[in-house]
Amino acid sequence: MAASLPELTPDDIQAANAAISPFIRHTPILEVPGNEIGVDTTLVLKLEYLQHSGSFKGRGATHFMATQPISDSGVVAASGGNHGAAVAWAAQRFGHAAHIFVPTTANPAKVARLLEYGADVRQVGAVYGEALAAAQEFLADRHGTSIHAYDDPIVMAGAGTCARELDLEAPGLNAVLLACGGGGLSGSTAAWYGDRTEIVVVETTGTATYAAAAEHGAPVDVEVSGIAADALGATRLGAHPWAALHGVGATSVLVSDNDVMAARQHLWRWLRIVVEPAAAAPIAALMTGAWRPQTAGDRVGVVLCGANTTLDLAPAAAR
Repeated sequence: MAASLPELTPDDIQAANAAISPFIRHTPILEVPGNEIGVDTTLVLKLEYLQHSGSFKGRGATHFMATQPISDSGVVAASGGNHGAAVAWAAQRFGHAAHIFVPTTANPAKVARLLEYGADVRQVGAVYGEALAAAQEFLADRHGTSIHAYDDPIVMAGAGTCARELDLEAPGLNAVLLACGGGGLSGSTAAWYGDRTEIVVVETTGTATYAAAAEHGAPVDVEVSGIAADALGATRLGAHPWAALHGVGATSVLVSDNDVMAARQHLWRWLRIVVEPAAAAPIAALMTGAWRPQTAGDRVGVVLCGANTTLDLAPAAAR
């Protein structure tokens, strides 16, 4: 299936950047000696949690609305929270109604953000897949414009502008570590870099869509659970992301919920950075040694992809 999909290219991402640059933030990087957080490599942190709507998702949603026709009924999206916030933010910016379907497991901070952006919010089902089914049913009746959270080349091209910025700001990275849910960010990053750097996909054991796809040779359904499920809650890796990740032989790494929470707390303690659990997964991979650079002198990029979370750092209840 993946072989027949149109390939997302760096040219597509360059074009997306031209389309969305008037609307999105060019987020900064922070270069950190690894010993500051207990690892043996230089880290280049892409502070994408500073993006509009609180995550990288603002890029893809903006690219879709800036380049595609939108129904008079507005836009419809299913989301664990971050994509919904991005669609709601972009819809408000472009003057469209937004109907956002989220699972009941969505972080309350993310639901509050949706409401702040004026979205019609509907909480349905326990996982992203059930929210998506409800959104599709709504679309059949209302004929709005659907914006998929990750398995769409237009959305992915927008997400890929994050990798483009990182590459321009910090050229020559030996690896880039990213959290993964449905694969929009990691897949678009793979499309940008190709085989120029190692792409490391970090997931929790309860949200292992890419790990399962790599094991089976194609995306398959997985059970979703744990502290990162509200953000990495896709039950299957997208076909387009899989094509890009498989094409570059992206590395799969798994970490535990406890590892993620320790990494999240460490980011706050040493760098005064607060991110949501999903965004701390790549730091967990480094701190635990689940992934190690080939040499101590390597420079490693880490995308801190979202911060739609509460300010306290106590572990969220597993959902």
